[in-house]
Amino acid sequence: MDLIFNADELAYRDEVREFLATKLPTEIRDRVRLASSYVPRADTVRWQNILHTQGWGAPNWPVEFGGTGWNAVQKYIYDAEYQAADCPRQSPFGISMVGPVICAFGTPEQKKQHLGPIISGERLWCQGYSEPGSGSDLASLQTKAVPQGDDYVVNGSKIWTSHAHHADWMFCLVRTDPDAKPQRGISFLLMDMTTPGITVKPIISIDGHHYLNEVFFDDVRVPISNRIGEENKGWTYAKFLLGHERTGIAGVGKSKRKVERLKAIAGIEQESGESLLALPAFRSRIAQAEVALQALEFTSLRILSQEKAGQPPGPEASTLKINGTEVEQTLNELMIEAIGHYAAPYPADAQDPERNEPPIGPAHGVGLMQERLLRRAATIYGGSNEIQRNIIAKAVLEL
Repeated sequence: MDLIFNADELAYRDEVREFLATKLPTEIRDRVRLASSYVPRADTVRWQNILHTQGWGAPNWPVEFGGTGWNAVQKYIYDAEYQAADCPRQSPFGISMVGPVICAFGTPEQKKQHLGPIISGERLWCQGYSEPGSGSDLASLQTKAVPQGDDYVVNGSKIWTSHAHHADWMFCLVRTDPDAKPQRGISFLLMDMTTPGITVKPIISIDGHHYLNEVFFDDVRVPISNRIGEENKGWTYAKFLLGHERTGIAGVGKSKRKVERLKAIAGIEQESGESLLALPAFRSRIAQAEVALQALEFTSLRILSQEKAGQPPGPEASTLKINGTEVEQTLNELMIEAIGHYAAPYPADAQDPERNEPPIGPAHGVGLMQERLLRRAATIYGGSNEIQRNIIAKAVLEL
């Protein structure tokens, strides 16, 4: 196993750093630092267009559809540098999720219709998976699609739909055969969000912001030509989608950035006349989080080394989501503890750069409570950590 980047890989890393440092607009970088999860659609689209112009709009797509042709190591380096540079998150639902599915399984007409607008940022997507009674047990979903002529008529609802209020299109799992075994009666549909019968209702998160939604379908007519692949085979395409991204799932670059911020805050905030960073107990807790993060990074690099050698990722890949989200939550908790009572007053608009009131407490505390509250869900979304442990117990430990 080789964990050292060679000269070409280091040169490529420097190229990525230079691009991100010079091409990311300052106002977008500043907004990300204040409120990384609530970057306006206009900024998301603007940055995506910059990446597309550079040829980096969709690193994981095949070259013939606009991908970069990067190898596994280059993708890993890019993801790490991107997360560490306060870049806005690319809208993942188009670039990282439905885009690769359309590339792999879409018809020529679907590729022509959707891939260009996705990679340019012109068309944003949302994901219609979870339902009120079907979250981690996604195969129990009940939203139905019944064929009528050239259309499916869709009825049901989805929940926790991120950015549905901004999305132009949704990729959606629907039940097309209620009598089949759960995984075998599901189809994968592409839906225009302006279609009559689609209603989007906001869900306000605990941090006071609108990020999530519930989406209702009342006799929504979706052309059968909008189905990906075969009818009742949607579970296959859904698994492909969920398994497509591996190297960036641990969020190592983002957590490294948080460690830097935590140390800076701990060096300023004081207790009994000493900085928190000078107190052995608090410094030890930071060190424990850093050790966990370093272990996570080495696990990611081991998987990367396997991919570089042409081997499929091993069972350790299953731990990335668990450990990555737990490290992130630990760092968030430490930052909240570091700013002390100034974490209590929480105006939801404190992260808005256009807010005309000064922050309550030190400037370095702005956005910390928002991030802490929002990321409490990190161990739930994308398959809860409890479910992930069940998967490891079954697939790895054979329990």
